[in-house]
Amino acid sequence: MFRSHRMGEPEPPAPAGHVPVLLDRVLELLAPALTRPGAVLVDATLGLGGHSEALLRAHPELRLVGLDRDRQALRLAAQRLAPFAGRTHLVHAVYDQLPEVLDDLELTGIDGALFDLGVSSMQLDLVERGFSYAQDAPLDMRMDEQDPLTAEEIVNSYPVPRLARVLREFGEERFALRIAQAIGRRRAEHRLTSTAELAELVRQAIPAATRRTGGHPAKRTFQALRIEVNSELAAVQAAIPAALQALTVGGRIVVLAYHSLEDRIVKRSFAELALDQTPPDLPVALAAAGPQIRLLSRGSEPATEAEIAANPRAASVRLRAAERIREAA
Repeated sequence: MFRSHRMGEPEPPAPAGHVPVLLDRVLELLAPALTRPGAVLVDATLGLGGHSEALLRAHPELRLVGLDRDRQALRLAAQRLAPFAGRTHLVHAVYDQLPEVLDDLELTGIDGALFDLGVSSMQLDLVERGFSYAQDAPLDMRMDEQDPLTAEEIVNSYPVPRLARVLREFGEERFALRIAQAIGRRRAEHRLTSTAELAELVRQAIPAATRRTGGHPAKRTFQALRIEVNSELAAVQAAIPAALQALTVGGRIVVLAYHSLEDRIVKRSFAELALDQTPPDLPVALAAAGPQIRLLSRGSEPATEAEIAANPRAASVRLRAAERIREAA
């Protein structure tokens, strides 16, 4: 049932500098669930396979289902995980398709789930993908390069009020309307196609006093466009409950989120299953209404200063983890 999934021609191996975020903590939290004979882990955001490789090495009987929407990432991960080919099944899918993937594999439950949300290090490092405001590239930002919607299409076709709403809701950008209006004026002159031009346009639209603090002025705009292009929050809203539902008793889930919008969704999904649902007027708790999961992290855990120093991309991470303690009623 489990097999290595190779795609297309061989590519160069993953960059040697690729460092999985919070790797030791992820290994520690998932270990109790993955030592069971025949344990199955879903890495819902496989990326370059760094977390999965470490988990497969740590647990010689572990079987992996790895999902990613990025075909290039899947090809690189397949090479990295080739030594474990008999224990892996890599699937081109968005993580909200988890129930369908498990059905296809005839899996009724899983022992572990890992989500490393947001844009991957590979996607940021490949300039031509257009995720970064630091270097000029086409306005793309698609995690799956065969999807139809690009950042270029959004900035050139969305009405200004809709564009402002995207920047405000997905980027939490205070100056969303000013930026959207500036984009509207520029695209009336010519079509916007360049990340560098957009980044400079955003910088100019934001008040000078604000530009001096808080990092690059275009950071929030680029985040918002990336989320809109890839429907990221909708996918998270569907995927986290699906993964929790798929966990067997004793199974564990770990989620790494990189901004407050993702983390808020994860927090709500966990909270719904961690509460006792016994009606308040009953004198004793009902077993069938008790919590379905136990929270393994106190709130959201940040990376340590040492981890951030070794891996700057861990600076914004927030980790949440939980264990299923009973079946759903």
